Amino acid sequence: MRLPDMPLHDPFIVADEKTRAYYLYTSNAPSVSGVDGTGTMVYRSHDLRDWTRPVVVFLAAEQRGIWATDGGWAPEVHERGGTYYLFTTLHNQDKPLPVPPPNQWGTPFQIPNYMRGTTTAVSDSLLGPFTVLDPSRPAPPEHLMTLDGTLYVDPSGQPWMVYAHEWLQTIDGTMEAIRLTSDLSRTIGDPILLFKASDAPWISEQIPGGVPNQLPPYITDGPQLYRTPDGTLLMLWSTYEKNLIGPDGTITGGYVQTYAVSTSGDITGPWQQHRPLVRDDSGHGMLFHTFDGQLMMVLHRPFDNARGKLYEMQFLGQELRVLRRRADLDGGG
Repeated sequence: MRLPDMPLHDPFIVADEKTRAYYLYTSNAPSVSGVDGTGTMVYRSHDLRDWTRPVVVFLAAEQRGIWATDGGWAPEVHERGGTYYLFTTLHNQDKPLPVPPPNQWGTPFQIPNYMRGTTTAVSDSLLGPFTVLDPSRPAPPEHLMTLDGTLYVDPSGQPWMVYAHEWLQTIDGTMEAIRLTSDLSRTIGDPILLFKASDAPWISEQIPGGVPNQLPPYITDGPQLYRTPDGTLLMLWSTYEKNLIGPDGTITGGYVQTYAVSTSGDITGPWQQHRPLVRDDSGHGMLFHTFDGQLMMVLHRPFDNARGKLYEMQFLGQELRVLRRRADLDGGG
């Protein structure tokens, strides 16, 4: 298989030195995996061009007593101490959360809130099967509607989960971080606010006045932390520009891949926002290195019926830049 033929949303690649193979994780798509159900599947490749048919590595329905069975979004796999940890976002519409009070912008809609958050599962193999650590609740505080949790380990060795706090609950979506126990099974303390989506100054440039329903929300999606060679701490994240929201809460506009840099080098920031790296309804990217040392970014485009797109990247000081698009690998488009 090649990337144009592979349905994938929120792609995450593990470059495994042991097998010299790239493992590309995404939400289970029964049409290509042949397995029904909410979960995670993985494609494999040795050259980023030709990929195996996907294997299902996690199914929510197989987790006894799990709190949710829908979603399966934004899977990531991280190795820690010889164990592989899967982070994936699940939700349950039958577990409602309180609807937030009217907000400062007076938005003309109220959308029901329900439990949504990142669940952590473990395996001794990149090919699973993965078993949830705590089937009773998501890892972030369960009264928060969150998604897209990712792992960050600070210089002291302290693990954190960084996640997006949904605009559905906050209107101005946020990025937040919470400490994890060393085995990633539980959270410690309260979340820390990192930044709001509206902190990106170029977002407000895209919202003209006098347009009906041309109001927030401001969206936060897809955080991924990366420590650069000079020690700079960078976060990839995605949002929408030129938001237009209807009375039913449907968002139209361009999904974009952007990033922020912690000026202190610490997870707590402050975070300086940079302009988008890629537009064209693209986003939820992550950085990885090829086996020959090239820094790459994978993301999905378009938002609906998404496919994977690959870019060679480089750092110039604290600035992340796109070197070139690898249409030879991802098929163009």
